[in-house]
Amino acid sequence: MSIRLNAKTRKAQIVREVLQLADEIGPDRLSTNDVARAVGLSQPAIFRHFPTKGEMWLAVAEEIALQLTAAWRQAEAGAATPEARLRALIGAQLAQIAQTPAMPSILFSRELQVDNPALRAVFIRVLGEFQARLVAAIQERQAGGSARQDIAAEDIAMLLTSLVQGVAIRWTLGARGFALVDEGLRLFDVQMALLEP
Repeated sequence: MSIRLNAKTRKAQIVREVLQLADEIGPDRLSTNDVARAVGLSQPAIFRHFPTKGEMWLAVAEEIALQLTAAWRQAEAGAATPEARLRALIGAQLAQIAQTPAMPSILFSRELQVDNPALRAVFIRVLGEFQARLVAAIQERQAGGSARQDIAAEDIAMLLTSLVQGVAIRWTLGARGFALVDEGLRLFDVQMALLEP
């Protein structure tokens, strides 16, 4: 028998459970029956909170976006220089992936790529926001002479985003056999050394 919760609390519980289950069994194999069992509800009760599976996934995406944005703001607030801000942003992104290991799987799932354009739009928006923060820090570094000016800040930001995605995929495929944040920041330092003027 499940405990009666208000709608907002129940929705948050469902979203948390979807993230957990997406990590355990994969986003493409995840059914609303799986979610219902995990939260102790019937499948129709899940649909009372989220009328479609797509809306459930959209709520998951919005929760991920909120967590990422909060992590980026905290990272930027604690960094006194553009160099520190850039490293903190990369570290925050990696830490969020480590805390929500389903994230890489969701990004490459059929749900995102084919079945749910709204979900895709959320992640495109989030990636754009992250890139914009990186570009701003890189441009400050370039203006201060601590980063190459012959490479567009947008291209450097794309390289750094690709670094994060690449190390996250390697971490996922390698059964999380290394410290994601440590390895990502090590490679970030290598990348930054290559971009020094």
